[in-house]
Amino acid sequence: MEQYIKGKYRKSIFTGDNGYTVGIFKVLETNIDELVDYVNRTITFTGYFHDLNEVENYILYGSIVHHNKYGDQFQTENYEVCKPVEKDAIIEFLSSDLFKGIGQAKAKKIVKVLGKDTLQIILNQPSNLLLIPSITKKDIDILHNGLLDYETSYETILYLTKIGFSTKDSMKIYNKYYNETINRINENIYVVIEDIKDMNFKKIDYIALKLGVLKDADIRIDAGIIYIMSELSNIYGHSYFTSEDIYKYLFRVLGINITYEKYLERLEQLQIDLKIIKYNDNYYLKEMFEAETLIASRFSLLSHQKDQKYNNLDELITTIEQDFQITYNEQQKIAIKDAFTKHFLVITGGPGTGKTTILKTIVELYCRINQKDKKELENEIVLLAPTGRAAKRMNETTLFKASTIHRFLKWNKENDTFLVNEYNKSKAKVVIIDEASMIDTYLFSNLLKGLSVYTKIVLIGDYDQLPSVGPGQVLHDIIASNVLKVDYLTKLYRQKEGSNIIEFAYKIKQGIFAKELCNLDIDLTFIESSHENILFDLSEVASVYKNDNYKSFQILAPIYKTINGIDNINDKLQQLFNPKDKNKKEIKVGELIYRENDKVIQLTNQPDDNIYNGDIGIIVRIINSTKKEIYIDFDGNVVKYTPSTFHNFKLAYAISIHKSQGSEFDTVIIPIEKSFNRMLYRRLIYTAVTRCKKRLYLIGDYQAMQKAIDNTSVDIRNTTIEEFLKNGINY
Repeated sequence: MEQYIKGKYRKSIFTGDNGYTVGIFKVLETNIDELVDYVNRTITFTGYFHDLNEVENYILYGSIVHHNKYGDQFQTENYEVCKPVEKDAIIEFLSSDLFKGIGQAKAKKIVKVLGKDTLQIILNQPSNLLLIPSITKKDIDILHNGLLDYETSYETILYLTKIGFSTKDSMKIYNKYYNETINRINENIYVVIEDIKDMNFKKIDYIALKLGVLKDADIRIDAGIIYIMSELSNIYGHSYFTSEDIYKYLFRVLGINITYEKYLERLEQLQIDLKIIKYNDNYYLKEMFEAETLIASRFSLLSHQKDQKYNNLDELITTIEQDFQITYNEQQKIAIKDAFTKHFLVITGGPGTGKTTILKTIVELYCRINQKDKKELENEIVLLAPTGRAAKRMNETTLFKASTIHRFLKWNKENDTFLVNEYNKSKAKVVIIDEASMIDTYLFSNLLKGLSVYTKIVLIGDYDQLPSVGPGQVLHDIIASNVLKVDYLTKLYRQKEGSNIIEFAYKIKQGIFAKELCNLDIDLTFIESSHENILFDLSEVASVYKNDNYKSFQILAPIYKTINGIDNINDKLQQLFNPKDKNKKEIKVGELIYRENDKVIQLTNQPDDNIYNGDIGIIVRIINSTKKEIYIDFDGNVVKYTPSTFHNFKLAYAISIHKSQGSEFDTVIIPIEKSFNRMLYRRLIYTAVTRCKKRLYLIGDYQAMQKAIDNTSVDIRNTTIEEFLKNGINY
């Protein structure tokens, strides 16, 4: 039997745009033993609701939880409205704020005449209200339309929950379509996938089939095609697909054979409906095609602007050299000057080539040219990075404000939109973006929408690092096109520490496994180890850093599973570094145990807390009693987590190489063995090695390392920004 509380809504503490509500509820009845003491008292409740009022009784179905701020709290999964049946309750209902202009006096007159059937008569025979003295036609319209809207909204949400949607999703759907909801669902339930965030094909398809949609229905085939294209794009990073690429997945997704002729017919209809774009016999999702064409056309426009003229750049650069006690090489000087004269520029180079030095100089030079301090220029020049750690490094390097792209664009997590957009553009004159290889096509497109068409753009990044996690390879395509201005930094500045690491990385980039550099000095160590012994050897190396709170080293691994994968390494190192201790509080989350002093990584963006995907922190406090809280310190920024956000982080003694992008560590330990299989490829290993500043340990198999360096096949992504830049967009 479902657990419930029955009673009256009293007030809201918080209500979000999506209907999520935290409020106060007076409990009149419950079947939950733990809440018996709450009968005739109030309790805090949460859930997704539509038009709560203080008049009606409600039944809330769900469970009791303990919230850090509100104490005992009833978490609502779904709810029902109990219509008023007693005369006094009907009077109270009709005189509520739901019916503007109908006060207590009119409500009493109506109920006196119509009795307990008042609500049914108002809905079905509203003209009967004319029999009541002083009730006007306007009053009748207010009562009938108000009750009709109220009934429709509640019945619609109830219908959606009954066919399989959660209350949360039902609220999203109703708030999108309102009174048209049921018509939309009956006409084509799959439209909610494109109209509403987090509504994926599998979820909708399951409900659609229950409702009787045929497996070979056109609307289902169309939705399946869009789903396949979206999934393949996210998994493999491609921008477009051939018709055969899509068709071979159709049976797997739909569970039924669709003839190729029928499939082509639906492809053509999707083009007519402007859901997909066909270009050069390849098929794009409409949003992807528009994103790639926007990027290519904007960069082309900027690159064709006349160079800006400055008379004293060389003199100012010389002055900065003297002030910073540094000497720039010719490549660096060209890049610094191009950042001012060109309207679009890419600066690319590997580790140790001075990209950071150039960034610092560009900002300093901008201040001196404009004769303003850094604070005055914050609205003119904007420093951006894809990750929080990379943005923090920009800030530390330049002493100038820097932020993530999401934060700059004022990302709304609830509906995945940006407040800075084509209708509300930034006034920035210059935008400099570091770690540009990490930016996917969709994010780049949204950034450009939020900038003036004449905003100067400087991209800084390493061409040979991993491409973005999301679809596309924007930096790669720009450089490969040989059309736009690119300044290459190739001269290495060998440091006292890390010189072998940098040379080793450059050899990897060239496809060479430089074994002779391994174990030449303490900065680069290769420990040969068998599949069975890697975890032991890795633990031995890591244990050296046990006393420094393990902040200075990081294990980077290609995959999560297997004996030498990230999950198993984290379990082993937690036992080594942070074993169970009566002086340390701990908490169980699913199958995982977290303890105070554990190292963890953030998995999602939380811009309100100024933490982002990939940030690493230390658990500094755990509360594990009636309320459960975990406090994590991200470099001085302590963030509180409650059960609803515990899934936003995980242990980080070992993290994935992809998650390490945009970060640097003094010491990096990389397990490498043949069982990692397809995750052994050149760009992945190059990216891992270049995360290291001082000491690099490679533990595993020489042959696996060679295999990784030789493998470049997974680098291929089907994109067209390069082509659009070279040949224009003929569409």
